[in-house]
Amino acid sequence: MKILCNNVDLEKDMQDLVNLFFDEEDCPFSVEHKLENNGIDYISTIFVGSGDSAKKYVKTFSISVASNDLQKKSLLKRHCKNHLYEVLSFVSKKSLPWGSLTGVRPTKFARDLVERGEIKPHLISEVLVRDYHVSNEKAKLVVQILKNQKCIIKNDKLLDLFINIPICPTRCNYCSFISNELCTVADKVDTYLDCVLKELEAVKKVISEQSYIVRTVYIGGGTPTVLSAEQLEKLLSQINYPVTEFTVECGRADTITREKLEVLKKYGVSRISINPETFCETTLKRIGRKTTNKQVLDAYMLAMEYDFVVNMDIIAGLTGERFGIFKRTINTLLEMNPHNITVHTLSVKNASQIRGEEIKFKNDVPKMIDFAEKTLIENGYKPYYLYRQKHQIAGLENVGYFRDDNVCIFNIDSMEDTSSVIAIGAGAISKRVFNLENRIERQPNCKFINDYILRIDEMIKKKVEFFS
Repeated sequence: MKILCNNVDLEKDMQDLVNLFFDEEDCPFSVEHKLENNGIDYISTIFVGSGDSAKKYVKTFSISVASNDLQKKSLLKRHCKNHLYEVLSFVSKKSLPWGSLTGVRPTKFARDLVERGEIKPHLISEVLVRDYHVSNEKAKLVVQILKNQKCIIKNDKLLDLFINIPICPTRCNYCSFISNELCTVADKVDTYLDCVLKELEAVKKVISEQSYIVRTVYIGGGTPTVLSAEQLEKLLSQINYPVTEFTVECGRADTITREKLEVLKKYGVSRISINPETFCETTLKRIGRKTTNKQVLDAYMLAMEYDFVVNMDIIAGLTGERFGIFKRTINTLLEMNPHNITVHTLSVKNASQIRGEEIKFKNDVPKMIDFAEKTLIENGYKPYYLYRQKHQIAGLENVGYFRDDNVCIFNIDSMEDTSSVIAIGAGAISKRVFNLENRIERQPNCKFINDYILRIDEMIKKKVEFFS
């Protein structure tokens, strides 16, 4: 359901908030928002319904004349979103866990409030609850995460190197990434890898000439370990930075072999992911994964032989899963005791195969997320990064947990927007963070492998200019 809004600057955020309350197909009324200024105060008016039956809700607020244009824009957005939240919460008789916050990064939002001097650190939880209608539980989670993000360094010469391998063995039914099934691009993998190496060579030159310092390397996807051991060696042998952390997403257990892990270890990879998503094999088949629980366990035990730090992802809300199945997945993870566990809430995006399908048992998902947080913390894990996505069930979030100081620096840097990322490959998005100016710029590569191969020289030229 599209909200009618007379202020273009507010339209996107207001629409995002409406979407959190109602699915497109089940919104029972129309919503219109008008913002006016009478010279002294701002008047926010919301109409719910249509024609003569529409109900009118009015809220008046003022903004200090001392506010600059950026502050004024931010305050207008805050007041109008809060008003809309209050109205929708009243008419729908429900609340949202993140209140009127619609952004991807609630923790960054809270940190920015502190750094701008708007609130004191010890008041973060109180302000989120009072001024943004965030639940007590989520506000406390934000505070916990901020305390655990001790590795942040703001230095415009410091950056993370990201390389994208957008290829998977099969496509999961919930996936919205621009990733290719291996069978459809098998004849292009070597050419794609050659282009990645060409871009990497140009990037290495820029890093040297501009005196950048590479803090972490992250090879993601997709599933980078769909590459053969020889292809992995060809790539990894060209990365020789003495980084704090070197991550490769192995993801699918059925792509992990001893030979590949030996190559990763040889070239200094310190951290990998092995993502079961669930330990219910019926669900795995349903979502399009061919991996078995035995393969996950075998891959994990193999990784332990090589002393990798291991992250394992799971998803709450997978097709057909109820709370009991999710609970067994959490308990299985605790028995395995990986260094990191990331708990995702299912996001039903337009590009996924399940878009438009009925999501059964979605009322169980908040209970799943609460159980995961409580149980993991009781067993020695701590939350260290958090982000949200559009179309997540119940407006919830994704949270990464760690034990024994094994945080993923790249995850924190990228989610908190505190460090630049120089990104290579199809679909990769580079980011420059100008900390002193409080400004961020982004530069995307072509999304698709074919386009990337054809336009590699153009991608390199743009990348060099962007980081020079």
